[in-house]
Amino acid sequence: MSVSLAALNAPQRKAAETLEGPVLVLAGAGTGKTKVLTTRLALLLSKGHKPPSILAVTFTNKAAREMRERAKKLAGAEVKDVWLSTFHSLCARILRKEIEVLGYRKDFAIYDDSDQESVVRAVLKELRIPGAQAGADAVKWRIGNAKNRGWGPDQMAQEDSDEVDHVAARAFEKYQAGLKARNAVDFDDLLSLTVRLFREHAKVLDKYRKQFRYLMVDEYQDTNAVQYEIVQQLAANHGNLFVVGDDDQSIYGWRGADPSHILHFERDFPKATVVRLEQNYRSTTSILEAANEIIRHNAARHPKTLYSKLGHGAPVRTVLLADERAEALWVVTQIKTSGRPRSDFAVLFRTNAETRPFEEQLRLAQVPYSVVGGQRFYDRREVRDVLAYLRLAANPHDDAALARVANVPPRGIGETSMGKLDAFAAEHQLPLLDAFRRAGEAGVQPGVADTAKRFAEKMDAWRAKVGKDAASGAREMVEELDLFGELRRETENPAASETRVNSIESVLEDLASHSRGGGDLSGYLEKVALMDKEEPSDDKRDAVTLLTTHAAKGLEFPIVYVVGMTDGIFPHRRSIADEKGLEEERRLLYVAMTRAKLELILTRPENRTSRGKTGPALASRFLVELPGNVEREAPGKREISGEEAEAALQKIMAVLERGGRKE
Repeated sequence: MSVSLAALNAPQRKAAETLEGPVLVLAGAGTGKTKVLTTRLALLLSKGHKPPSILAVTFTNKAAREMRERAKKLAGAEVKDVWLSTFHSLCARILRKEIEVLGYRKDFAIYDDSDQESVVRAVLKELRIPGAQAGADAVKWRIGNAKNRGWGPDQMAQEDSDEVDHVAARAFEKYQAGLKARNAVDFDDLLSLTVRLFREHAKVLDKYRKQFRYLMVDEYQDTNAVQYEIVQQLAANHGNLFVVGDDDQSIYGWRGADPSHILHFERDFPKATVVRLEQNYRSTTSILEAANEIIRHNAARHPKTLYSKLGHGAPVRTVLLADERAEALWVVTQIKTSGRPRSDFAVLFRTNAETRPFEEQLRLAQVPYSVVGGQRFYDRREVRDVLAYLRLAANPHDDAALARVANVPPRGIGETSMGKLDAFAAEHQLPLLDAFRRAGEAGVQPGVADTAKRFAEKMDAWRAKVGKDAASGAREMVEELDLFGELRRETENPAASETRVNSIESVLEDLASHSRGGGDLSGYLEKVALMDKEEPSDDKRDAVTLLTTHAAKGLEFPIVYVVGMTDGIFPHRRSIADEKGLEEERRLLYVAMTRAKLELILTRPENRTSRGKTGPALASRFLVELPGNVEREAPGKREISGEEAEAALQKIMAVLERGGRKE
């Protein structure tokens, strides 16, 4: 078998042909790293190396499938016997063969999130830890985070920084014992138990060192401490380790990824060959110039400068709008009137919480869209919960809304009690809320009856308040319910909890905007209900893509809008005070910018609403770092308000409906 190298440029060819010893390939965005990996794999096979002696690992099943399919085209059917998979699949395969020496049976179960939470809940109950102190999901996430850093219960206890950390450290050992008693492992155990296997059983480690003569690791900048140790252990003897990655695209620090692994590769392997892939095959020169200028402000990086032979292209633009609503309307108007396929466009957000005004305007403009890497805004659990409370405040006969929130946040009204209350309401032909008022007659426990009655009384009070002032009444209801606090207690990590809190804030702010325009609560709920039923087209071939910058990694689009470019949003407020965090935010923006093939537009609102208050929003500090040839503009002679933008959009839609594109 011969493998053609004609399709590779000179650096790609050098990387693919270096088969022996440690190799670090610094592959910038869009520089063809998968082509190099698959060509090198095919070359190894062409030189007679047995497929099982080759190990190639990456981070997603999608990437692993793509690598295997492309390698098969180059090398044929024998690729199927190469160990090519994700890290977790590799470890599961090893553990299925070897786990008995760790005291488990080979038929161990791999628990999913729900299974894990049930074990955590049992542990918290055994430890007599109240739910208000730490939710099961939050404890589960902290334990998983510790495992990804290579920590056990003792080290976690030493490192704990808050009450949830302290609870998780106490629960860790009992949680592991609970899993083992069930002959089960969780997703993170697949990695940590493999490390333990290699540390404690030298013969097992030696077996796999001898088998895997050639190791290839994709996205090396994303390895966490445990994955790093697995790679180091397997490559320690022969040193035939080929890693591909880009420290400029290391954006998963929150889940344990450590860019120092790729930055220190030459320290770990002093004789390493280093190859830089800098020719980008995706983006125009103007886009790459802007991205290069942004990322050069990071100190902790391997220097590299991307270039393109695709031409200069349209200049990168920054656009200032009056507020978030005007920002969403302007972007949607640009897409609606472009004449291009909708699938050419992607709108990138720092967090999922920012999608609401864009989803709303895309629906109103009847532009199909899909949301990647997150639920649609109105499908999020916390959004549906707060809307259910608002529905019940507007209509005490809304039994479905009451059923949804009867135990949100937990108040001890379980399924058995709800069944009795439902039956009582049906028997006496009452709204469910009236059954709550008479819960003592429904046969529920006295404590539950008192809770149900107090809940009904609170709903009466909240209904009166939202009837007078929908916006302030709704906010007061949410604060009295402590929905923000409950989300922070139950959610797996601080960034995720902030996103969920911001989703509720977005609903409250949208209601306040509706009220300022003269609308009442019933009108707002009707608007939301109609929007929710007006599903976008499922035709993904021609739909705008909405996604977070994290979810965008590995994707590309002809035209990209990066929105919400204000300090506190991008970069995120949690990262501003920390140089390490700020550098990761800058890498995240670099990833977002290099998704664009033809056009890149960065937008920001001059004013932003937060916690019910509207005020000036500072421009992202990253905008100052852009090169001088970026076009900076406001649309038109002056900034426009959301109301003006909406009126303009309606006029444009009317013209298009009459077929008057020229007009």
